[in-house]
Amino acid sequence: MRVGVSLHRTGSAPELAELARQLEGEGYDQLQLADHLGDLAPFPALAVAATATASLGVGTLVCNNDFWNPVLLAREAATLALLSDGRFELGIGAGHAQVEYQAAGIPYDRPVVRVARLAETVPLVRRLLDGETVTSVGAHHGVVDAATGLEHPPVPVLVGGNGDRVLELGARHADAVGLTGFTSGTGQRHSDLSHFTWHGLAERVTHVRRAAGDRAQGLELQVLVQLVATGERRRLAEDAARPFDQPAERLLDSPFVMLGSVEDHVEHCARLEELGVTRLTAFEGRGAELLAPVIERLARGEPKARRPM
Repeated sequence: MRVGVSLHRTGSAPELAELARQLEGEGYDQLQLADHLGDLAPFPALAVAATATASLGVGTLVCNNDFWNPVLLAREAATLALLSDGRFELGIGAGHAQVEYQAAGIPYDRPVVRVARLAETVPLVRRLLDGETVTSVGAHHGVVDAATGLEHPPVPVLVGGNGDRVLELGARHADAVGLTGFTSGTGQRHSDLSHFTWHGLAERVTHVRRAAGDRAQGLELQVLVQLVATGERRRLAEDAARPFDQPAERLLDSPFVMLGSVEDHVEHCARLEELGVTRLTAFEGRGAELLAPVIERLARGEPKARRPM
């Protein structure tokens, strides 16, 4: 199991560089940034983190497809892959926060349209990052003799989401699929925790594998953990349930919330691995820093077996 940290804000380039070095030293696999207005722009911030470190991966989790022209997105990704010596991963999703679209003056279309645009973008960007010169006319994007113009290391692509079509897209065209467990609403809140339980995650993993077909063996699966907390699990779940607006039992039965002791967290990772998940990302400021001792335990090959949680 590899562990990443999703960062949203920092005060300065030196602070970001220091955080990146700290994560690298503690064994974290990746520093990731989302693509939200009001937070750091992901590509320059990730360039700072990559420059400050030698082995830490950097990645977007995830770029809002509607904020980007696919050719310009591929150029950004190729540049950062080159400057980081191949440590960059491009994560991309369909976008959801209506308030950000309004702020940027971008039309906010129905989910089916946003997903259709993403379905054109991902194969196009994949071809550009694979070094092709592309001429393509689709319903949403038309490019002529497009290329990044750079010789760069390979750029793995992650597609993140929860809905059937997005996960199928990732399964067929990406190197990794990011699983969130919820369907986003029009604002910044999660509107439908449709697959937030362990059973729900197992169903989504099955859906991805079925869509991937022969690609399933080499496809990476990642989960986005919303909260990590240490202490007595029931009390933590009751405290966390209020802002989540969910019953405590649902959080106790969720792979997207890690509650309890270090031993509980290690066993949580083992349970994810049983489902075929090899990566998780937690949020800085929501407990990601608590996973350093878990990473140390995982590096020793623990646990060999899982007890019921």
